[in-house]
Amino acid sequence: MDLILNFWLLLVTAAPWLLFGFAIAGLIHAFIPADLMTKHLGADGFGTTVKAALIGAPLPLCSCGVIPAALGLRRSGASKSATVSFLVATPETGVDSVAVSYAMLGPVMAVVRPIAAICSAIVAGVLVGKESNMQTLKTGLAAETSCCSTQESSNEQAPDDCCSSVEPKEQTIGEKLLSAFHFSTGKLIADTAQWLVIGIFFAAIVQTFVSTDFLASHGEGILAMTVMVLVSIPMYICATASTPIAAGLLFAGVSPGSILVFMLAGPATNIATLGVVGKELGKRSLVAYLFGVIATAMVFGGVLDLSLAYFDVNIREGLEQHQHLVPEVVSQSLAWVLVLLLARAFFNKAKDRFSFDSVEPDAKIHNS
Repeated sequence: MDLILNFWLLLVTAAPWLLFGFAIAGLIHAFIPADLMTKHLGADGFGTTVKAALIGAPLPLCSCGVIPAALGLRRSGASKSATVSFLVATPETGVDSVAVSYAMLGPVMAVVRPIAAICSAIVAGVLVGKESNMQTLKTGLAAETSCCSTQESSNEQAPDDCCSSVEPKEQTIGEKLLSAFHFSTGKLIADTAQWLVIGIFFAAIVQTFVSTDFLASHGEGILAMTVMVLVSIPMYICATASTPIAAGLLFAGVSPGSILVFMLAGPATNIATLGVVGKELGKRSLVAYLFGVIATAMVFGGVLDLSLAYFDVNIREGLEQHQHLVPEVVSQSLAWVLVLLLARAFFNKAKDRFSFDSVEPDAKIHNS
């Protein structure tokens, strides 16, 4: 019973900020054209790398969505350093994750997290850009990983956020607002629903069953940060969904610096992203990519812990008061709205999977 109660309390705390972040993400998706990014990321150099990190940081793309977006940028002329910088910054942070970080982890983490993510992206991009012996981009891989090639090989329409050779017609303000609403309440929530629920449930488990003294005694220092890196690499998780997990670890006694390492390394070092970097840019670039992300995350984690200790700041103490900024009745109402949106996302995914399973046998008979 305590587990269910803690799950609901975490959901109530996060719901207003999650929905706010999703709304802002929808507006960015609708009002900022994709070709604007491509136009500014073609050249090599430090300035382009920084620009790619700044462009990617607020965008509402998670670990899965950023891969085709980054490949689309690369195939549109973006430099290798800019592509890597965008590939790191985009899933590590975003307007939605900053909002939920503010709600669940406090203002300090909400500020430090995007700054660390941008720096991590710049370091990784610069290191990859200095690799003089990187492999030439393989055109054959585009057919396997680009969503545009999928459109060419079938009659299906490509997703809205996929690269496209067809010039879209200019939308009115009303159409853009409607598009933002559909994107934020539909695709964006669908992309994050699974890990979001898992993250909040994990946080509830930690708060309910894990001894605070145990994690407090083993939750800081280089060893704890290394463990966070090893745990985060196999996880296919986005910045928003990683935040509830981080909140659970924070309340259980893990240091803020170790949590920051988890939130930076998790979205940027999942197996799928590493595979794409290795195939597209070569093994040496993959090593540079990993070193840039992990080293920057651990440096920022260590500096954060030392700074909080030096200035005698306890994030956990002020967090309980901070979480009551939104009136309880509003938080409760928005939590139910979020529950309905999540339920719709799971229902649609189950319906699509069931429809595919029911059609597949007929397709096999037809092919035979």
